Amino acid sequence: MKLECSADKIKDAISSVDKVVSKNSTLEVLNSVLLTASGKSLKIKATNLSLGIEIEIPANIEKEGEILILGSFLSNTILNLGFEKIIKFEQVDNNLIISNKNSSVTLKSISKDDFPTLPTVEGSSFEISSNELIEGIKAVFYSSAVSDIKPEISSVFLYTNQDNIYFVSTDSFRLAEKSIKNKKEAEIDTILIPYKNIVEIVKILSSFKDDIKIYYNKNLISFTAPGFYLTSRVIDGVFPDYRQIIPKEYETTAIVLKSDIQNALRLSTVFSDKFNQITMIIEPENKLFEIYAENKDVGENKTRLEGSITGKSVKINLNLRYLLDCFQSINEDSISINLNGSNRPIIIKGNGDRSFQYLIMPMNR
Repeated sequence: MKLECSADKIKDAISSVDKVVSKNSTLEVLNSVLLTASGKSLKIKATNLSLGIEIEIPANIEKEGEILILGSFLSNTILNLGFEKIIKFEQVDNNLIISNKNSSVTLKSISKDDFPTLPTVEGSSFEISSNELIEGIKAVFYSSAVSDIKPEISSVFLYTNQDNIYFVSTDSFRLAEKSIKNKKEAEIDTILIPYKNIVEIVKILSSFKDDIKIYYNKNLISFTAPGFYLTSRVIDGVFPDYRQIIPKEYETTAIVLKSDIQNALRLSTVFSDKFNQITMIIEPENKLFEIYAENKDVGENKTRLEGSITGKSVKINLNLRYLLDCFQSINEDSISINLNGSNRPIIIKGNGDRSFQYLIMPMNR
């Protein structure tokens, strides 16, 4: 192998591939990156068996070849090699020499014989813009269960209904749903992408601006674009029928400025108890919307908010952290908080925005 390529392109590729490389596997091949030089391009591959990635960049190939290098050594070398425009690669025996105008590094290779082949995903397919895909995932993924005890809820759930693609996640204590207008007329039965892969998928795809072609079946999903291929396992399970717990009508509704309630909740973090519990008090007849937090070791805090309040009075205990999480998904200046008593879940939405809703179960003292 002997080639040279753009420093910017190889650094971008290595940054993405490094997110897939396993950091703690006992198998060296899963901790490594496979470089393949052929034709007019350099392919960079990595897999941890749950996620796999291949990025192809243009290169001036003088001699074709293939070599496997430990990912941590390769990424540290490439990302810290300086600011020259061109980086050169040359394989000499079992070593890879990486150099630019001012620096030269020699890395030992490892056997590539057991490096897994990235699977080709066959099945259903659809297209979506990368921006819309990232927007949908980022709006809900934080509500996924982190534990794998129930893998079907340790995931982000995708499906289509009429003119929308829906992204949903839940940990059974809260639920987030985001809908994106289906411009490409996709038809998605159900896809469950594991939570532990979603975070890396978002990081990797965030650099793309164009449409992404997605293929999926009951075991795998792939994301493809020119010079790019990313594959992930999916969960073969059934997501809960969450629609049945979302109320159609509300007894109480409060509309407040998002910035006001965020500030009130941040102040409450000082005074909430070890369970992150706060109390929300709504009394329409007294035009009262109050957030109360108490910690016996610290003190207590009451914050009264201005807003439009209608319906019945209600007092409900909620998880402060769950409340704060949802604001990243709401782009409106004001939010609506909808309730049906103190023992039923609350629904939070952007005021005037029907594309996102967030459900939180109440806490019992």
